[in-house]
Amino acid sequence: MSDLQNNAVATLTRWAAPSPAQEALRQDYLAHLAAHPEDGVWRRGRPAHITASAVIVDPAGERTLLVLHGRINLWVQPGGHCEAGDTSLDAAAAREAREETGLPDLVVHPEPLLLNRHGAPCGAQTHLDVQYLATAPADAVPLVSVESHAVRWFSVTELPEGLASGVAESVAAARLAALARS
Repeated sequence: MSDLQNNAVATLTRWAAPSPAQEALRQDYLAHLAAHPEDGVWRRGRPAHITASAVIVDPAGERTLLVLHGRINLWVQPGGHCEAGDTSLDAAAAREAREETGLPDLVVHPEPLLLNRHGAPCGAQTHLDVQYLATAPADAVPLVSVESHAVRWFSVTELPEGLASGVAESVAAARLAALARS
């Protein structure tokens, strides 16, 4: 088992899920990792693998930063596959968010915010996404990466058309978490 897989197990074991539905996902993710000790966190894992993402809000929790995904053409939070250099799931989420937004000053909080199981556009059936709260400076100006069509700030109360499944719920949870931290 890799260090990252061990980190994923430890992170999900200690995380207190905020609802019965999230607890069921937490248990499913842990079962997946136990059943796939060699590839549970890697892109090659089939039929599913762990991914990491960052739900980015400004410090006031009033705006969220979303990317228009290049393959599925839907607005999503930045995130993606774990890579060999990632030491933890929150580090993977931070790397992906920085790559996809061009923002170096993101603060990714170390405990998961939510879990989201969704279809995978990479050839696997399912992504088992571990989402983290991230904050960006209020004046942060994002850059579009080669993986996206656009990256843009939106009011958390006026999200765009064409959201991927679960994004609105993730943004609402990030807003509440940001407000609780302020």
